[in-house]
Amino acid sequence: MTPLLLADVERAVRRGWSAETCTPEFRPRWTEENPARDQCGVTAMVVNDLMGGELIRGEVHVDGVRVDYHWWNRLGMGLEIDLTREQFGPRETVTEGVVIPRPPVTEWRRLREEYELLRDRVLGELGLPRKEADSHRAMTS
Repeated sequence: MTPLLLADVERAVRRGWSAETCTPEFRPRWTEENPARDQCGVTAMVVNDLMGGELIRGEVHVDGVRVDYHWWNRLGMGLEIDLTREQFGPRETVTEGVVIPRPPVTEWRRLREEYELLRDRVLGELGLPRKEADSHRAMTS
């Protein structure tokens, strides 16, 4: 099995982002100038597929009011990885996160198509077949 480097995963994820992989209701505000915008949920899931660990969710606040949620990853030894951190503007703050159990993809009601598109792009960029990506997740969980 090919070892994965976080730098390679990050590069593949960033190359995979597009308006089609972001949260559908926010597609009109997605731009190439801020490609991480509204990619956090699907990105966290794909990183979890490849690197294992935990899913973390915090609240996004503007002027003290929750306006959304933000997702990122926690790997072994408490190392937190947030590949979409730069999406936020100066008025947006993210609260401390909590661990969220990963639901099976078959139970997802939203973002399933966006996740599958990003996952396929990332696996292609990394040169991994789906079976090998599943093996990486099993070994790191």
